[in-house]
Amino acid sequence: MNGEWANQPEEEREMICREDMLELTRRMTPARTSFTRIAGCYIDRDGEYDGSFNTNFLKLTGTEKAKNLKLAKTVPFSDTNKNLKKYEFSPMAQKPGGMWQLLMALKECGLKNDALMDTFYDVVMDHYQGDSEYAIMVFHDRYDIPAKAADKERLGESEEMFEYLICVICPLSGEYEPGEPECGFLFPAFTDRCGDLNHVNVYQRDPGRPHMELVRGILGAE
Repeated sequence: MNGEWANQPEEEREMICREDMLELTRRMTPARTSFTRIAGCYIDRDGEYDGSFNTNFLKLTGTEKAKNLKLAKTVPFSDTNKNLKKYEFSPMAQKPGGMWQLLMALKECGLKNDALMDTFYDVVMDHYQGDSEYAIMVFHDRYDIPAKAADKERLGESEEMFEYLICVICPLSGEYEPGEPECGFLFPAFTDRCGDLNHVNVYQRDPGRPHMELVRGILGAE
């Protein structure tokens, strides 16, 4: 990619507010969660598709909810501006048929369209560089953002809805058991307590060896 947009220096990148992320993670408990759905697929050691699932999150057992919330929480709870960074979608990614449009469609259908999910999995499989079997897991949530007064005290009434996706890519440890996520993202980005459709927050477990294929090849961001 060419131009100033593609060569944006790391130090000029817009910073993520830690408090915004903590606002999301405080609700990621079995008792407080508003997650609606979880979907995903498994990829074998040879990089081949090995089955998928798509489930109403609230129908999971308490143990399953806790286990999956821990995976999803990895993204927003990670070290902001180190393990979790904000990226901007390229103009190309936002064109019809691009990843931005696909993510918008997945968000709007609440992950209930298996054909769209399969398209997303195919893009990830085509670009992701893993060295073992792994799982692609996607979560959908609708968060009624409470209004806050000038002194930041919660007023209680909902100000607006933040509908979003969290995706994690996890190596498998055992029989279809996802381990700690290697990378993932939050879409749209959560900025100033609002959805930011032009950006995505990307998580890397090891910022020294990031999966930049997730940022550029899969998401089309920079």
